[in-house]
Amino acid sequence: MNPALTATIIASYFGLLILISFLTSKKADNDTFFRGNKQSPWYIVSIGMIGASLSGVTFISVPGWVGSTGLTYMQMVFGYFLGYLVIAHILLPLYYRLNLTSIYTYLDKRFGFWSYKSGAALFLLSRTIGASARLYLMANVLQIAVFDAFNISFEITVLVTILLIWLYTFRGGIKTIIWTDTLQTLFMLLSVGITVVVIAKTMNLSFSGMISAIANSEYSQLFEFSDLSSKQHFIKQFFSGAFITIVMTGLDQDMMQKNLTCRNLKDAQKNMHWYGFSFVPVNLLFLSLGVLLFMFAANQGIAIPERSDDLFPIIATGGYLPKIVGVFFMLGLVAAAYSSADSALTSLTTSFSVDILNIEKKDEAQAKRTRFKVHIGFSLLLAFVILLFRAFNNDSVISTVFNLAGYTYGPLLGLYAFGLFTKFKVHDSLVPIIAILSPVIIGILDYNYTIGFEKLIYNGAIAFIGLLLIIKYKD
Repeated sequence: MNPALTATIIASYFGLLILISFLTSKKADNDTFFRGNKQSPWYIVSIGMIGASLSGVTFISVPGWVGSTGLTYMQMVFGYFLGYLVIAHILLPLYYRLNLTSIYTYLDKRFGFWSYKSGAALFLLSRTIGASARLYLMANVLQIAVFDAFNISFEITVLVTILLIWLYTFRGGIKTIIWTDTLQTLFMLLSVGITVVVIAKTMNLSFSGMISAIANSEYSQLFEFSDLSSKQHFIKQFFSGAFITIVMTGLDQDMMQKNLTCRNLKDAQKNMHWYGFSFVPVNLLFLSLGVLLFMFAANQGIAIPERSDDLFPIIATGGYLPKIVGVFFMLGLVAAAYSSADSALTSLTTSFSVDILNIEKKDEAQAKRTRFKVHIGFSLLLAFVILLFRAFNNDSVISTVFNLAGYTYGPLLGLYAFGLFTKFKVHDSLVPIIAILSPVIIGILDYNYTIGFEKLIYNGAIAFIGLLLIIKYKD
């Protein structure tokens, strides 16, 4: 694609985001930034959360997975829905009853100071690494598509990337994110939908013909029941999906902060039900695109790249399809990356301000100054971590980082399960040791036996057992 055209499209897109920020951040205060004044329409939150759940990596990777795993990823998606029901009926009532701004405040009320700080620290570490990794991939795309043509360095690209996010989040915070994420979700789905329609048309497939072609393709396997040792076995994928959702949505400040902006618990539960239900057809759309991409490549004699993740970008921007597909591919990719990164920056600012600096105990003016400084601080931290990824100059580092980041949610799973389903008290000062040991043990086991997605379940179980060992029998 022409770099000048790409730059114009992206600049126009961010102009729209900044306009939304201006409209949603009038008379913004700390309650607006952290809780959206608890006035968010549940259906807007629901749409926006879809985009926040699908990062730029997912936007490209899910279609690419089809080449090696067919449609079996849907088994995890079905598990996700079970996880959303657990969140809606167990975790959300707890958060609303306690009227929380940061969900980790629950750990303070249930266990004590050190448990609270451990939970917040696990989130801050994981989200900083995850958001930086996603933005690193996005910055690479912008570098290749736009900035290389103008001889602009990668460091400048990173600063521009972070500055754009900061500009439309620094005033309105979560209230702005609710609306910008909705727009970005629509762009992302429009991008995938247009690509599907154009590929089907190019291959002379009607809608029913396209469905039939996907169903009869070599990539159409949906369930795996026969090979229990396979990572794609239904039981492993389904329950891993459920637990991944519980911890990476229900125990994640980033995702739950959006839910807590709804007017009341009933609205928040509606949001979670519809969001969970919508996630099934959305992921099926991404996987269907993946099947069509592989079929189109075979039909046009396009060599499958060594990294299957590269197939979507190659076909969308390589001149094989009309230019409009490339335009919407770039918009969809930018939307996917920024819809997860902007909310991450806001949630990191919220968690650090509330959980570490106790900002809610300060007066409004002082709290606003502190929050502003924290927001700038995390923006700079994300930029620094992105440049560290660049120094490694190895994309495999990204997959490793995402895998390691998932370890941090295991102790959170153990802590919340122990808090919700037992009445025991623990020696609070020993909880940080449990939070460190459980992922270390999983890491050792994974190194020797190669554990799949279910490592999260084992990680939480080890943390739960560790908490049983430090029960306080006397007050």
